[in-house]
Amino acid sequence: MSEKILSIPLQEKEIRELKVGDVVYLQGVIYTARDMAHLRMRDYLEEGKELPVSLEGAAIFHAGPVVKEKENSYDLVVIGPTTSIRMEPYSQMICEKGVRAIIGKGGMAEGSMKAFAKYGCVYLQAAPGCAVKIAEDVEEIENVYWLELGVPEAMWLLKTPKFGPLVVAMDSHGSSIYQNIKKEALEKIAIKYGE
Repeated sequence: MSEKILSIPLQEKEIRELKVGDVVYLQGVIYTARDMAHLRMRDYLEEGKELPVSLEGAAIFHAGPVVKEKENSYDLVVIGPTTSIRMEPYSQMICEKGVRAIIGKGGMAEGSMKAFAKYGCVYLQAAPGCAVKIAEDVEEIENVYWLELGVPEAMWLLKTPKFGPLVVAMDSHGSSIYQNIKKEALEKIAIKYGE
């Protein structure tokens, strides 16, 4: 288990070196995207339209911030991870387009694990229940797209000097901390009840 600071845009080589349990900090610009932003990205790609941001080497944060509007800008109040499994149908698409890290809570499914292995991507677990602390890691809101979807569903560009700690919960080698925990729990149950 190691601790690393990675700069965005992320490189495939450094992502493939990560293993489940590693602790990671990110620096650069992180994009938020929940259900509607992923749907919008899919629609743009299917229609051949250019996305407002490059996904090459990107980190996508499954989160919807609370913001305070100022004159011509926004201040981030709090931001915490949302449940990632809802974005499962889009993981293949965004990994294929170059996304190297997905940040959220709860993990993703088998389809995502295959995409992570094929394209060189990882899933990073953000600490749930720490929305104030996570917001403190963000230096500024650099931009926002698709605000017509609503504040939580828009794509926010968050500039950060050191975002984390984040735990590698699913790596590009087919390992998943969630599967490991489930397996250990089932083994303990089997031992306890003699199965």
